[in-house]
Amino acid sequence: MKGMGNMGNMMKQMQKMQKKMMQAQDELYEMTFEAAAGGGMVTVKANGKKEITDVVIKEEVVDPDDIEMLQDLIIAATNDVLKQIDDKTNDTMGQFTKGLNMPGMF
Repeated sequence: MKGMGNMGNMMKQMQKMQKKMMQAQDELYEMTFEAAAGGGMVTVKANGKKEITDVVIKEEVVDPDDIEMLQDLIIAATNDVLKQIDDKTNDTMGQFTKGLNMPGMF
């Protein structure tokens, strides 16, 4: 029956870690990320849930004869902001899986 105490301890630690992970995830969701392209001509903001919350396009970049450039700037800024969210998420959530060697989990 000695092993049962260790299992109980492990379960408590897992529950604690799960609670911390949920708190970290909630904090990530509340964060705002911002990226710009074209020297600040296009700016995209998003939250940690990867929801785009704002797009700002400076008037001088709007050229009806070159819509493709504007589209490219929007795509570049959007991809950059999404990468920032991914990087921050991996940094934040990775702390919970670092050093875990649980057979069958991964």
